Amino acid sequence: MAPVRIAVVGLGKIARDQHLPALAGSPDFQLVAVVDPALPSVEDVASFGSLAALFRDGPAVDAVVLCTPPQVRYALAREALEHGVHVFLEKPPGATLAEVAVLEQQAEAGGLTLFAGWHSQHAAGVEPARAWLATRRIDRVAITWREDVRVWHPGQEWVWEPGGLGVFDPGINALSIATRILPNAFFLTSATLSFPANRAAPIAAALQFADSDGVPIAMDLDWRQTGPQTWDIVVQTDGGTLKLSKGGDVLTLPDQTLTADDREYAGLYARFATLIRERGRDVDTRPLRLVADAFLIGRQERVEAFEWADPS
Repeated sequence: MAPVRIAVVGLGKIARDQHLPALAGSPDFQLVAVVDPALPSVEDVASFGSLAALFRDGPAVDAVVLCTPPQVRYALAREALEHGVHVFLEKPPGATLAEVAVLEQQAEAGGLTLFAGWHSQHAAGVEPARAWLATRRIDRVAITWREDVRVWHPGQEWVWEPGGLGVFDPGINALSIATRILPNAFFLTSATLSFPANRAAPIAAALQFADSDGVPIAMDLDWRQTGPQTWDIVVQTDGGTLKLSKGGDVLTLPDQTLTADDREYAGLYARFATLIRERGRDVDTRPLRLVADAFLIGRQERVEAFEWADPS
């Protein structure tokens, strides 16, 4: 099978750090174009300022990956689907649940692939953790996801706008893992969202969930952590404690520790290639639903203003 001709739309930090290297190492895809209003340069790859320009003047493409902020993804995905092109949505798949549902219907009607790519679900420890938990009684879950927004989103104002999710931009990665590894569905019972005085999205959040058996799941999110970053999920069971750390790359079980190098985006593109061959769709909105519920029922509090310049 010939490689899928793909264009990367939105050439920001995540595209350069993750998507371009993953595509360079994938036998399933050939990067033929990049799309960004700034017309960035990528060696030996055509650059276009818009999808319309790509479809009008560029090389033929079979698929696009949308690495833009979520607030503008719906229009881009719709345009691509209208041109008969398969679509890979970076996380989160959209700014709202309803728009993602519309895109899924459009892709199904056109016999095209729509893939909501949750990269953290492809971390090395996730599937072994899921298998280990499947045969055990779960008693309690604690999720701690603390990082420095200045490191991971330097100067990116869109994260603070409605639809940008604020601290849930990383937090949704944890929820994508939790919805994958925990055997029972779970739902939000309460939340406190901390909004900087000058921002429209939260910088921290404390959340309480419960699963269908009443098992408590606590989640601590904070975008103000400096120094070492924390991306941990700890699950207490009748067979001992499971811990996923480093975003899922390290799995610690009562009798062993499994560690592997980062392979998340290679896994995403392998999955996307399979879906394209099968003309399938994979649009998991469970993590986004949980975030939407936090904004729906969470209590909001105001905290000190956030500025990009570090006061320390």
